[in-house]
Amino acid sequence: MATWILNALFANGSSDALETKHLKVQDGKVAELLDAGASPDTTGCEVIDATGKLLSPGFIDMHVHLREPGFEHKETIASGTRSAAKGGFTTIACMPNTRPVIDAPETVKLVLDKAETEGVVKVLPYAAITKNELGRELTDFAALKEAGAIGFTDDGVGVQNAQMMKNAMALAKSLDMPVIAHCEDDTLVVGAAVTEGAFSRKHGLKGIPNESEAIHVGRDILLSEATGVHYHVCHVSTEQSVRLIKLGKSVGVNVTAEVCPHHLVLSDEDIPDSMDANWKMNPPLRTPRDVEACIKALEEGTIDIIVTDHAPHSAEEKAKGMERAPFGIVGFETAFPLLYTKFVKTGRWTLDFLLRRMTSDPARVFRLPSGKLEPGAPADLVLLDLENEREVNPETFLTKGRNTPFAGWKLYGWPTLTMVDGRVVWTEENGINQA
Repeated sequence: MATWILNALFANGSSDALETKHLKVQDGKVAELLDAGASPDTTGCEVIDATGKLLSPGFIDMHVHLREPGFEHKETIASGTRSAAKGGFTTIACMPNTRPVIDAPETVKLVLDKAETEGVVKVLPYAAITKNELGRELTDFAALKEAGAIGFTDDGVGVQNAQMMKNAMALAKSLDMPVIAHCEDDTLVVGAAVTEGAFSRKHGLKGIPNESEAIHVGRDILLSEATGVHYHVCHVSTEQSVRLIKLGKSVGVNVTAEVCPHHLVLSDEDIPDSMDANWKMNPPLRTPRDVEACIKALEEGTIDIIVTDHAPHSAEEKAKGMERAPFGIVGFETAFPLLYTKFVKTGRWTLDFLLRRMTSDPARVFRLPSGKLEPGAPADLVLLDLENEREVNPETFLTKGRNTPFAGWKLYGWPTLTMVDGRVVWTEENGINQA
């Protein structure tokens, strides 16, 4: 049955004004788009009245941790995709640092099969660059691509050996596949939990220096230039990394980059003296100067896309304190409201800019068919309430993780309905659609 979404607001790229339109969904795709003055024939169709709500392509998150297989106490494909749907995400790409590591075709297929039977949004698995992410031996890239992997990364650890990374890039290039890099020089970060800055000095903690990230960024840009591979930098957090990515792009290197909401809205100066480990993530929260550098890099296109790096952990693990708790925070259910409230409501960004960085831009970077609302495109979409303010309450999250530094924040821009391939998978009113 076809569905009409009536009276929805659309962002207009040329101005801050919103346009009202009607959109028809049929056979899992966008079938028709009409101006507000038209009178669509809704006979025999389901009708969704979207009056007062913004209609956007579903968000695309190219960096998430679903934890399955191996860490189901933190998250599962079922719980993670439900959390993604509630956050307005319709396509997510999961990292391979599971147990077992996603380094073999059968593990790729396990994730895809679980996503098909238990997930509610589209799941795209990455595969590891090296076996068990140990940095010693390359995985079988061709077999992993054949199994359904969309790229290669040892996210969670950096590939420490430059020759290993160069070999990986050359092999990925031969298969027309991207290499996605967690940039971190291990020799500079052992035993550190926060960035090298005001907070680490105040509390006598060993700090993670900016150069630990930037050294790998610079190295890998040179290796990408030599091999021609599409090289994508994970969770950029430092001014030095931004400078290197900008230089790489300026000389024609095929480098793209991502940034997380928390690295755009928080700095190390925001971390509470309580040493709450819900403020511990990798890369760590950096200095205000780094935050501003990342914001400007996103605005000018040096950084291409926004991702969440959704990284759930159990309450028991996060209770171990800043030095011993695992790195990571959850991100699906707060990402858009955070950025909309911080940047669009304040007038720094247009709504269209934020939406593009979360939809059409990741689709472009990773050559996905989604990220747009036009006839023939997949009917992956989200309705958003831009007017009502609501408090972040981790107890209402659909993710298993409650590890967020944003509890109690009052935000605007909450999703109210998420649709994947023309099927409503979540609504604010009824929750997850199990059908």
